[in-house]
Amino acid sequence: MNLNKVKTLVVTQLGQDKTGHSMDHIDRVLSLSLEFAKPLKADKDLITLIALLHDVDDYKLVGIEKASLYENSLTMMHQASIPHTIQTKVINQIKRLGYSRYLEGIRPTTLEGQIVSDADMCDAIGANGLLRVYAYGRSKGQPFFNRDVFPTFIKDATAYRQSGSDYTIHHFFDKLLNLKDLMMTNPGKKEAKKRHQYMVDFLMQFFEEENAPAWQDYLTKFLKR
Repeated sequence: MNLNKVKTLVVTQLGQDKTGHSMDHIDRVLSLSLEFAKPLKADKDLITLIALLHDVDDYKLVGIEKASLYENSLTMMHQASIPHTIQTKVINQIKRLGYSRYLEGIRPTTLEGQIVSDADMCDAIGANGLLRVYAYGRSKGQPFFNRDVFPTFIKDATAYRQSGSDYTIHHFFDKLLNLKDLMMTNPGKKEAKKRHQYMVDFLMQFFEEENAPAWQDYLTKFLKR
């Protein structure tokens, strides 16, 4: 079982990504997952595989239809001589990761999957999360903010995957501000709480600098919902 081979293959696919799903993100998720695992009795090899492969079949990168086949993950594990039983465990958890899966009522079922889910969601908030959402919006040519257009919330998974946000700022309300409450492990909950507050502080400061008090009020009410 060659985990280094898997990482090399992931680097080949995601090394040049400009959407916020690059190897920087993968490495942070892996590092944070292993940190979360320290006080927990979890299989670190499984965690490593799930973390390394969790984005190689992401629908935002390969399309919705192809994403459901997990061809990239399976091919990489096969090339790295990962046993079939381990491949099955990894895919079973990867297919349960992500916010759109949450909207479908699907969550990770093993401790390893829950740890990576928490780490992945934590990397969507906090300082690096802000950089990632900005990078993704720019990669799609999406405006960051329009003071006259408030979010229209999407709670259906299919609509969420297909539509995206009109403005990058909407993504905070569509998804990012909800992630703190989706943590499944105690280490994840602790880390997410800290990163969530950083994100709230950023938004309040941004709206102040934009002279947009209506948005500050909107954020305050949103957080109290």
